[in-house]
Amino acid sequence: MKAKLSQPTAVITGSGFFVPGLPVTNSALPSTLDTSDDWIKQRTGISQRYIAPKKVLTADLAVIAATRALQKARLDAHDVDLIIVATSTPDNAFPSTAMLVRQTIGSTAPAFDLAAACSGFVYALSVGSQFIISGTYEHVLIIGAEKMSSFIDWHDRRTAVLFGDGAGAVVLQKQSSAYPAFSRLEAEHAEPELLHAPPKGPITMQGSEVFKFGVRTLTQAIRETLQQLRLQLKDIALIIPHQANIRIIQSASERLEIPMDKFFANIHQYGNTSAASIPIALAEAVEQKRIHPGDLVMMVGFGAGLSWGVSVMQMSYNALTLVHEAKDSALS
Repeated sequence: MKAKLSQPTAVITGSGFFVPGLPVTNSALPSTLDTSDDWIKQRTGISQRYIAPKKVLTADLAVIAATRALQKARLDAHDVDLIIVATSTPDNAFPSTAMLVRQTIGSTAPAFDLAAACSGFVYALSVGSQFIISGTYEHVLIIGAEKMSSFIDWHDRRTAVLFGDGAGAVVLQKQSSAYPAFSRLEAEHAEPELLHAPPKGPITMQGSEVFKFGVRTLTQAIRETLQQLRLQLKDIALIIPHQANIRIIQSASERLEIPMDKFFANIHQYGNTSAASIPIALAEAVEQKRIHPGDLVMMVGFGAGLSWGVSVMQMSYNALTLVHEAKDSALS
């Protein structure tokens, strides 16, 4: 690993996630889809997902995830300097979902939404970390929240089986002598119809083309990031990719000759939650002790646009220690 630098950078000091209601298994999906549990598992790796009730808002999901992340970081809402919500399913054209979160948790920080589909959380991490690195802010709350079920055509098995609802959040804080936060944002020219949704849905997708894009960009992002940062695979504790399809992750694993246990995958439990998938996976990885104090984590998002991005950030020692100690105490 490269030597730590003394200038302030952004680190992750808290994480949290929330999924609504009870799991909806493949066999419980509407009969109009003309599909089966085996068909879905073999092609996507998904066994279940969570679907929010109609009355539940994207902002409701975001608030719970944000509150849990702040608790892990030992911060109050008034400590937050900026709130960014990555979402493709806002509750309103305006005010933003971020402003609704701000009001609910009692923050006085500026807040805005960022729309980059499944790449949204990584894009938001890049924006938030730059505010910290520049010295503008010290505590930034980043949330990925989606109610994808509101965009689903329940007669289209190509898309309806893929998506779920949920939210994940992280707290970024300024810290000296940590590994410098790294972000790279990219986009490719593509026809919008490859992966598209009008303001109220439904989602349409050309699955084979999007699959190829996912494999290509995930492989490219990992390989080129390690080269650019002069890191070895052993320097990265965990790779957390967007949870779109388990076969995308498996294909990248084979191409890069990286063992699957180096990746964190939970798509079987939650399906594709778009901008929420990476922060949900990150928070769950912390709970499962797949990430330890001081670890570097690589996060790779890819989605509609076609857009993709990668972030490498260090986890805060104090915050992760608190999480692990709390779980150990509960078991003792």
